[in-house]
Amino acid sequence: MKQLLSLIGILALSTLLAACDRPKPAPAIDSIESLVANPGRLKELRAACKADHVGVGDAQCRAVAEATRQRFMRVAPSPYVGDPVRPGVPATAAGAAP
Repeated sequence: MKQLLSLIGILALSTLLAACDRPKPAPAIDSIESLVANPGRLKELRAACKADHVGVGDAQCRAVAEATRQRFMRVAPSPYVGDPVRPGVPATAAGAAP
């Protein structure tokens, strides 16, 4: 009887330890699209990545970098009224011979 109680105790303890040792789920990261649409959150995460890249996470910091690139390089109307710089026409579209 004493051995049975000992065996049950060991099984309960091993089950308890196995349940406590589960890995933490990966934190949800903000998508590139949501960061492009929300410049305040993008600025906040850019500063966090600069301060603690490991703590924020590589995937999140990559999304921040890509969102920053997309906001900077977007093909949208210029925010400057009367912007004199116009996008160039590719040489093949302008009628140049290949």
